[in-house]
Amino acid sequence: MKKFYLVLFTIVLFLSGCSTNTNTPTSKIEEFMSKYQRMDSEVLSQLDSIVSNNKDLTDDQKKDYKNLIERQYQNISYKIKDENTSGENATVTVEVETFDYRSALNKSEEYYENNKKKFQKDDGKIDQEKYWDYKISEMKKTEDKIKNEIIFTLHKENDKWILDDISDSDRQKLHGLYGG
Repeated sequence: MKKFYLVLFTIVLFLSGCSTNTNTPTSKIEEFMSKYQRMDSEVLSQLDSIVSNNKDLTDDQKKDYKNLIERQYQNISYKIKDENTSGENATVTVEVETFDYRSALNKSEEYYENNKKKFQKDDGKIDQEKYWDYKISEMKKTEDKIKNEIIFTLHKENDKWILDDISDSDRQKLHGLYGG
């Protein structure tokens, strides 16, 4: 009989240790970030929509740009820094680390400003396609990473935590494009 209780106690202890609460603000943020890392179909659909609506890029540039952002998603890392809950509202502070594409774009813009003639057509107008090719090629070379802080807000609805829409600046942080 002692063995039975010992086995039963062990099973109860094991099962209680394995159960996790997936309805916490932090778990919702971990789920959100995981969608980016796994390149979830919803995330890729949003990316497709954003890239396809960009009228400045050629089809080849759109493909290259999409690949750059997918590379970002696959390599994004994060640390949960803090969670604060107040009734039906919560904030989760996260430090995200991404490739520093913003730095590559800044360098591209600086190069462009100092070398405009290299990006001009014969008629003197700027060759936007050539300029975008240059910017994308510089982004492809990016290996440096940058850390940014995002404060996610959530609210409780029907006893479930719901992530509020993220701002454009926070989305830029996830893409490594935040300019501060």
